[in-house]
Amino acid sequence: MAAYFIAQYEVKDLDLYREYQGGAGPTIQAHGAELVSLDIAAETIEGTPPGPQTVILKFESVEAAKAWYESEAYQAVVGKRLEATDGFAVIAQSMNVG
Repeated sequence: MAAYFIAQYEVKDLDLYREYQGGAGPTIQAHGAELVSLDIAAETIEGTPPGPQTVILKFESVEAAKAWYESEAYQAVVGKRLEATDGFAVIAQSMNVG
């Protein structure tokens, strides 16, 4: 079942965030993920998000998403995103209702 890595945040340090992007891109490709959305100005219609930037990656499964997130290559760069942004990330399945 497909799974999605969904992150929403505000970028506080653009230079550091660009470093993260340069390092994260190859890890995403290496794990077979599909970039579904990259929106730097997502429109909020309910609630109070941490920021307007939204990223959605599609993986073949939760296991594949976690394998990417926990990989040595991604862990080497994710700290830059965490330092450069305020926000959150989740892994959600395409259909998990029971």
